[in-house]
Amino acid sequence: MCTNNLDTTNATRERAVSGTPDGQGRAPGATLPMITEREAMPSVLPVAEDPGAPRPAPGAPSVLGTPPAPGAPPGAGHPTGHTTGPTAGHTAGPTTGPTTGPAPGDYRAAFNVARLAMAVVDREGRVLDANPALGALLGTDPALLITRSAADLADLREDPRTWREYRDVLDGRAARLRRTRRLRRADGHALWAEITVEPAPDSCSLLLSMADISDQRDLQGRLRHLQMHDPVTRLPNRSLFFERMTRALEAATYDHGGTGRIGLCYLDLDGFKAVNDTLGHRVGDRLLGAVAKRLTDCAAPDGHLVARLGGDEFALLVRNSTGTEQLCDLARTVLAALQEPFDVGGQRLSVSASIGVVERPAAGTHTTWLMQAADTTLYWAKEDGKARWTLFDPERNAHRMTRQALSSTLRPAVERDEFVLDYQPLVGLGDGVVRGVEALVRWDHPQFGRLSPNRFIPLAEENGAIVPLGRWVLRTACRQARAWQLAEPPHPLVVSVNVAVRQVWDSDLVADVGAILAETGLPPQLLQLELTESAVMGSTGRPLQALQALSDMGVAIAIDDFGTGYSNLAYLSRLPVSTLKLDGSFVQGFRAEEHPNPADETIVEALVQLAHRLGLTVTAECVESAEQAERLRRIGCDTGQGWFYSRPVPPDRIQAMINCPAPD
Repeated sequence: MCTNNLDTTNATRERAVSGTPDGQGRAPGATLPMITEREAMPSVLPVAEDPGAPRPAPGAPSVLGTPPAPGAPPGAGHPTGHTTGPTAGHTAGPTTGPTTGPAPGDYRAAFNVARLAMAVVDREGRVLDANPALGALLGTDPALLITRSAADLADLREDPRTWREYRDVLDGRAARLRRTRRLRRADGHALWAEITVEPAPDSCSLLLSMADISDQRDLQGRLRHLQMHDPVTRLPNRSLFFERMTRALEAATYDHGGTGRIGLCYLDLDGFKAVNDTLGHRVGDRLLGAVAKRLTDCAAPDGHLVARLGGDEFALLVRNSTGTEQLCDLARTVLAALQEPFDVGGQRLSVSASIGVVERPAAGTHTTWLMQAADTTLYWAKEDGKARWTLFDPERNAHRMTRQALSSTLRPAVERDEFVLDYQPLVGLGDGVVRGVEALVRWDHPQFGRLSPNRFIPLAEENGAIVPLGRWVLRTACRQARAWQLAEPPHPLVVSVNVAVRQVWDSDLVADVGAILAETGLPPQLLQLELTESAVMGSTGRPLQALQALSDMGVAIAIDDFGTGYSNLAYLSRLPVSTLKLDGSFVQGFRAEEHPNPADETIVEALVQLAHRLGLTVTAECVESAEQAERLRRIGCDTGQGWFYSRPVPPDRIQAMINCPAPD
């Protein structure tokens, strides 16, 4: 138990000591006094204190003891009078009794000579005593620290959390506080110190210690700078950029004095890879350094952050932006600065950049979203022609997000049977008989409803989902065609299925077709595969071999949208093609009988005659009126397809068309 009263007998009794005092007059082995003595004997050293702080009585001993007066016997002035030598009346020499631990005076000596800066603090947070190392650390006389607030010395009040934890240690609710603080010496110089506050053993006081870690912090700072900066351009790297961007978002959200907005210019150099490949990476690195210098000059007037995110990608962060116009002006400035040629090692190099610009309120914005938006917008700038800046468009981004959502769910949708087939009839222009049908896939999407092929087929071709989807379409169409055949229609019905060029390259199309025909029992003569002109023309190697194998199998091959691709007529005689499907753009000129387009009719007539001379049949697409159908019949087209006959319909509607008698 701690007490503030000293035993009068202990306080007044004489103490005899032996030994030689040290340079400050202290007896060897002097130790820290008991807590009752420290609290009863305030320091005699002069202090710089607050006006309301209690003053020690003149001549009162220090908490850890007062040096003896000149000429005083060894040990005089020590509050306990304990010594390490024999007491009066005893002779020195070996003892036979049990030995004790270090004499109490040892702790006092250790406290004063310790290199670690220390102070004894009471439960109110006042300094009771300080060792010389603490005075040297803070650049002041340790005596001036007595009765000072330890929290002020160690800068523990500024941080609310630190202050709360410090009070917990003072009140005994916590065992230790350890913090790193930047302190200022009496001469104005700053230093970094590791502060520790913990209770002294078997005492009501606490021990405050400070370790100078300035050198360590400086080393850490240099290492962090190397870690967080790009070695080529000396700019902040990706890690530091994200760290600063996170801080900027947080500050903009809660700082009521700012605009509450944030902007980002994300740029990529156009054609930089060619510089590395032709001139070498050393020249490329010097060019990057020159680009970084110009970007820094553009950002310097307003203090914007410039960073190299990797490769030839840079970013400019605008904190507290004033709106999109500020970001657009910055992007224009950057583009203009980069258009000037660079002098790199005696070579004049010219580069351009594509920039994605994003500006929005900081509230509710996350670094991930901001970078995704900037990256998307940068892609738009490159897609739109490079050497330009593009502003983020929420509507365009929503369309992109929809595309991404569709692309990522295409393969699972095939497994979940979310696709259906509609069929559009191919009608003989001479007799009006349904000669075949084209299978057209639809996606019954659970979120977006029924989607037409142009919404997802290009995505399927991009990500490879066209292979399993095409296999499903082929199997489903052949199974349906077999069902129509078994119903014994008046005329044989050919089912036409579109095939993407990627199905030829990424799968064994010949094996797939053979297996599906064997599985469904459909004769090969009732299956026609449609490929686009760009996919068929110029086919060599594996594609040509696949087409020839399918033709040898008995499957018909048709060129879809003929007239819009390469139109290399020389290939028609070399390919195993049986049908040409004229693109609907040729038929559009046939809409009005009173205003015919002679050129369109001449072209179509020439194509039909050429196809017939090569032994091919011709199908006209997008027939929408009786006038068009009649003119195409007169020209010699074999079959027509379009809304004049029927829109794409479910299989049962096709069954009714098949059973209808041909018109007279």
